[in-house]
Amino acid sequence: MKLTSIPSLYRNLRRGREILLVLRRYGLADWLSRSQRLPFRDWIKDRSGVPLTQYSRVERIRMAITELGPTFIKVGQVLASRPDLVGIELAEELKRLRGRVEPDTAEQVRATLRSELGDDFEKNFSSICYTPLATASIGQVHRAVLLDGSRVVLKVQRAGIDRLMRQDLEVLEGLAQLAARVDTIAVWGPREMVRQLRPMVLHELDFNRERGSLKQFAEMLVSDQAEVAVPTVIDHLCTRRVLVMEEMIGAPLAAVFSHSTPTSDDAEDASEPSETVPVADGLTKDNLPADFGSRLAKIYLKMVFEDGFFHADPHPGNLIYLSDGRLGILDFGMTGRIDETLRESIEEMLVAINSGDRRRLTRLIRGVGNPRLDLDQAALEIDVADFVDTYGRQSLDRFDLSGALNELTEILHRHGITLPNQSALLLKMLISLEGTLRELGVGFDSLDIVRTYLRRVMLRRLTPTRRLRQARRIYLENEAFLEEAPEQVLAVLNQARLGQLQLRLDPKRITPAVNRLVVGLMASAVFLGSSLLLAYEVPPLLFPDSNVAGIERLSVLGLIGILASMAVMTTLSITILSSDRD
Repeated sequence: MKLTSIPSLYRNLRRGREILLVLRRYGLADWLSRSQRLPFRDWIKDRSGVPLTQYSRVERIRMAITELGPTFIKVGQVLASRPDLVGIELAEELKRLRGRVEPDTAEQVRATLRSELGDDFEKNFSSICYTPLATASIGQVHRAVLLDGSRVVLKVQRAGIDRLMRQDLEVLEGLAQLAARVDTIAVWGPREMVRQLRPMVLHELDFNRERGSLKQFAEMLVSDQAEVAVPTVIDHLCTRRVLVMEEMIGAPLAAVFSHSTPTSDDAEDASEPSETVPVADGLTKDNLPADFGSRLAKIYLKMVFEDGFFHADPHPGNLIYLSDGRLGILDFGMTGRIDETLRESIEEMLVAINSGDRRRLTRLIRGVGNPRLDLDQAALEIDVADFVDTYGRQSLDRFDLSGALNELTEILHRHGITLPNQSALLLKMLISLEGTLRELGVGFDSLDIVRTYLRRVMLRRLTPTRRLRQARRIYLENEAFLEEAPEQVLAVLNQARLGQLQLRLDPKRITPAVNRLVVGLMASAVFLGSSLLLAYEVPPLLFPDSNVAGIERLSVLGLIGILASMAVMTTLSITILSSDRD
């Protein structure tokens, strides 16, 4: 342990103990659930008195995360968008995470506003409603009216959440280091997983990021302002912990579907609280415009294939039908970006699925994801072939986009291929988008819309501008390679000439094999030594003066050594055979 980690360890000792107690409780319940005959298997119960053993494993994981508090809820919500890491079943369960958190009091909200906007913050508003519209793990939303009469919503960060989240992340990093020592868990890279999750969670503590996203989307969608709108940010009232934006008047799609206004619990389905809006009277899913589904899908596909910057959480609580007939988008705490290379890879994957090109799709999946070193290429090709046969030949009116994306994600998870964060966010967005439209009962042809964009993609790829841009990129990359490669080759040759060239192996990968080799050699040495003890009749002896069944003057030490070495070698052989079968 590093000396620098001692203050952190001491600071987090109490919180770490709380976390370990919760994990032990649910871990014990998971073990008891597999032991049907134990009389005390139902002793551990939830708050309502139901034994934890009656819940499924993924439900117990969700319940444990909920009990651990806001940081773990936020991490769970992030993992819900990464089925390539945790699998489809757990990802679906984590989407149900709701933080049962008490809202900050009016005085706590005032204290936050005072520290962020100054002691005289109330001079900027004619009124502020301190009863929250929605409360989530990181922030809560309040209505307010500016001095000019404009109606706005305030997104205010919860008191103390910054310190709590940073503390929990430190504890989580420590637990990941311990988990990395367990072989069955280490293959999933817990430390790398926490390393990826940490910035994603901490970024949501800075509302300036969401403010920047809102402004960028407003500029990006200016050509589509007749179809879509995002809230206008009140810049001079925004800080790292406070976000002030206009209130959009319309009907959240969740309310259109259920004929009711979303509650605080509904808002928790999002990564952060949705800015709840007044519901338009009399609007139901039956009188939505007939082309509403196609308009919504086209807006999001334009974000991906043309703009390269997309809203990653299109669930019904974040989408509203405005009173002027436009689509309103809320909650920009979760956004994704894709660069030109990733966008072209995604386009090629869609073309490969459409044309039934299995090998090309397999190559693209490996290129876009991060495959494990022990990836079974043949098994991956078989799964991809089944995927293409299933979804590449479906008719337009029967194509199941969300089913195809879920199965593709399951293939990635099965073969241990993890996706970059942005690729995973894109998959999550597409699945959530179609789920929203299907829940609303809005009809649209997903594959037809995708193929419309594919036609545009193919035409764009044939344009001289795109070819010139591609040629320029290839030239610059090759130029950099040709400049650096000779120098690096000469450096390697020079190290070899001086005898400084070294081969480094990852001890984590070779340790099990080396351990078996060492144990085998030690057992062989003990067997050989024990044979010599028996041969030279080294005392103490069994049957020194008599002959029993042809055995006499048998060395006790030699006999013990022979039996022990044979037991070790038998166990080692069974272990090796078992691992080979796995």
